[in-house]
Amino acid sequence: MAGTFVACGIVLLLVGFALFATHVSRLSTPRNPQSADAIIVLTGGQARLDAAVGLLKSGKGERLLISGVHPSTTRKTLQAATGGDDALFSCCVDIDRAALDTIGNAEESAKWVRTHAYERVILVTNNYHMPRSLLEMQRLLDTAQLEPYPVVNSSIDKGSWISRPEVLRVLFMEYGKYLLALARGAFPTHLPDGGMISASASAPGQH
Repeated sequence: MAGTFVACGIVLLLVGFALFATHVSRLSTPRNPQSADAIIVLTGGQARLDAAVGLLKSGKGERLLISGVHPSTTRKTLQAATGGDDALFSCCVDIDRAALDTIGNAEESAKWVRTHAYERVILVTNNYHMPRSLLEMQRLLDTAQLEPYPVVNSSIDKGSWISRPEVLRVLFMEYGKYLLALARGAFPTHLPDGGMISASASAPGQH
């Protein structure tokens, strides 16, 4: 009997992973997203930052939060890496250096959204990271509406992820984290008190 339960559990896990990977592989970067109040980008890759700054430059949001920035690189370096000019970064870019992971991203982003009373926010991160990011964010953002802007670094559509071991590994690890995020959703979550978003020197982190 125990062996049957284990076998069923493994089958469910694999079926769930296949559905997750298929969903992620079908996500695409919007060509012309609707404008929002603001933009949030979760650090972890240059493509994410470039996409977010591009959205800000094109007027898709009034302000940008770069969440999860590592302190080892200066603000000037971050600005230069994304092609942002002094005026843009001075007026419209906030940097969060407190978040260490996706949960922290959600907590710090929720503080920022509530501080500015934003109602509609574009969320920028990689396609494989988007489901978990939305899950963590929506848990804390109450009525604020999130518009996903998935960044696709390499095409994994039409089931190509099955034959690519490196992509398969990343997807399976992310699937495991997504399941943990779902499990956390069974318990009440409260936004920690205190802490303002810093606009001081820092740099992108990895999640």
